[in-house]
Amino acid sequence: MARHLITSALPYINGIKHLGNMVGSMLPADVYSRYLRQRGHDVLYICATDEHGTPAELAAKEAGLSVAEFCAQAHDAQKAVYDGFALAFDYFGRSSSEQNVEITQHFARRLNENGFIEERAIRQVYSPTDGRFLPDRYVEGTCPHCGYDKARGDQCENCTRVLDPTDLINPRSAISGSTDLEVRETKHLFLLQSKLQHEVEEWVSRHEAEWPQLASSIARKWLTEGLHDRAITRDLDWGVPVPADTWPELAAEGKVFYVWFDAPIEYIGATKEWSDLDQENRDWKSWWYEADDAVRYTEFMAKDNVPFHTVMFPATELGVREPWKKVDYVKAFNWLTYYGGKFSTSQKRGVFTDQALEILPADYWRYFLIANAPESDDSSFTWEHFTATVNKDLADTLGNFVNRVLSFSRKRFGDDVPEGGAPGEAEAKLGEEIARLLAEYETQMEALQFRKAAAALRALWSAGNSYLEEKAPWLEIKTDKDGAALTLRTAMNLIHLYSVVSEPFIPATSAAMRQAFSLTDDTATWITEAEAKSLTAVPAGTPFTVPPVLFAKLTDEDLETYKERFGGTAE
Repeated sequence: MARHLITSALPYINGIKHLGNMVGSMLPADVYSRYLRQRGHDVLYICATDEHGTPAELAAKEAGLSVAEFCAQAHDAQKAVYDGFALAFDYFGRSSSEQNVEITQHFARRLNENGFIEERAIRQVYSPTDGRFLPDRYVEGTCPHCGYDKARGDQCENCTRVLDPTDLINPRSAISGSTDLEVRETKHLFLLQSKLQHEVEEWVSRHEAEWPQLASSIARKWLTEGLHDRAITRDLDWGVPVPADTWPELAAEGKVFYVWFDAPIEYIGATKEWSDLDQENRDWKSWWYEADDAVRYTEFMAKDNVPFHTVMFPATELGVREPWKKVDYVKAFNWLTYYGGKFSTSQKRGVFTDQALEILPADYWRYFLIANAPESDDSSFTWEHFTATVNKDLADTLGNFVNRVLSFSRKRFGDDVPEGGAPGEAEAKLGEEIARLLAEYETQMEALQFRKAAAALRALWSAGNSYLEEKAPWLEIKTDKDGAALTLRTAMNLIHLYSVVSEPFIPATSAAMRQAFSLTDDTATWITEAEAKSLTAVPAGTPFTVPPVLFAKLTDEDLETYKERFGGTAE
C-alpha cells in the first residue's frame, strides 16, 4: 500500500480556534487520515502549533508570562481541545522546537549559498522608549481609511485594508504605548523569490490540474502578479535565530526569521520531533528527503493559507537545491461563516472549539462540519441548520435505527442475535444497494470530496431505514417469526457495517456501535464489496447489548439557549 504524508495548516498559538479553523484544515485531514488507515495505507499525519511572530509576544505580555511559558501553556490547551475532537495526529509538535530551529537554519544557509537570500537595508519604525525596532504588528494607531483607532501596522481589522506602519495616524508602540517613534534604517534578509519565479511556475503547472480549482486559481493569481522578494527576518525576541555563523551582524542584533519562513518548515521539523522520540523505529527523512516516488503528500488548509503553501514554501524548497518532498495535492477550503459573517477570534464572535465540546460530544460537530464543509464556496453556520442536521441525520436516520433494531430484538428474541430464515429477495436487493453506496462513499473519500462523501454515508444509513420500513419486523413477527428474526439479524449486520465505515466521521459513535456486539474475532478494518452484499459479519447467536442513546435530539429550547449564548446573527 502507498505511504501517505498528511499535514494540516498549523494553528496559531494565540488562543483557542473556532469551528471555521477546525473544518478548514485539521478535521478533514483527520477524516482522510482515518479513512486511509482503515484501507491499509501507511499514514503519517503531522501538525503543530505555530508559535512565532508578533501576536505570540503580545499575547504573552498581556498574560503576564514569558513567551516560552505562554506558548507551552497554550500548546497544551490547544492539544487538549484537539484530543477532545478525537483528532488522531501521529504527532502534534511545536514550531519552537529545537528540530525546527535546526532545519530552518539549514534551509536559510542553503538558500544563501545558492544566491537566493540577500541582505538589504530598509527603513523601519523604531521606539526609543522600548529601545527596539517595532515589527508591523507592534505599531498601532488610527486607520487612515476608516478611522478605526486600534488598527495594526500591517492591516486594519475593521476594514481589512492592508497597511504600512507609516500609514497610521497617531501611531504608538503596542509594547509601551509610547508615541515617541522614529523611522530608522536597519538590515533584514530577503528571500529572492523573483529569481525563483519560473521554477515555481513550472512546478505549479505540473500539479495544478490535479488540485481543486480554489487552490490552483490562488496559486496562479500570485504567479501572474509576479513573485516579489520578501523580507524573511524580524526584530523580535522570540523566533528562530538568524545563525551567527552566516550572518554575524544580524545575529548580534537579535534578528529572527519571519514566522512565515519557519512555519511551513515545521512540517519537517515536527516529523523529526516525532522520529526523535523513537529513533530505532522511525525515520523522518524517509518521509521528506528523496521521497517523491515513495510518498504521496497531501496538505489541508483554508484559502488564506494557500499562497504560502502553493507558491512561497515550494519556492523555498526549490531554492534549497536539495530533494525535499513537495506537496502533491493541496486540499483548499473556503470560509465557514457564522450567520454569513466572519468568525472572529479577537472579537469572540462565533463558536469556538472548546465551547463546542462543552455543549455536545465531538461526533455531533465532526459530522455536521464535514457534511457542510466549505469546499466549492463559503458555507454558513447557523444554529437552526446545526439543530436540523443533528436531528435528521444523526438522531433520526442513524441513532434511531440502531436503537429500535437492538431494543426490539432484545425485547422479542433476547440478548443474542436471532437466527431467522434464509435471506430472500429483499436482503439481496439491500446487499446490492449497500455495495453500490459503499463504492460511492469510497470514490468520494478517495477524491477528497467531503460533502459528497458525507452524503454517501448518509445514504448508507438511510438504506437501513428503508429496508426496515419495507420489512416492518414489528408487524412481520405476528405472522412470520423467522422472517422477523432474519430482518433484525440483517439490520444488526448493517449496524456493524455502519460502525466500520462511519469511523472517519464519528469515531466515538462507531466504537459504541461496534462494541454492542460481542464478537471475539472482529478485526475488520473495512468492508469489502462481497461482505457488503452478504451482510453476515455478525452471525446468529452473537451476544449484543443496547448502547445508550447515540445522539440526543436537540429541542427548540436547546436552540434558543445556544442562540442566546452565542448570538443568532453575524454581529
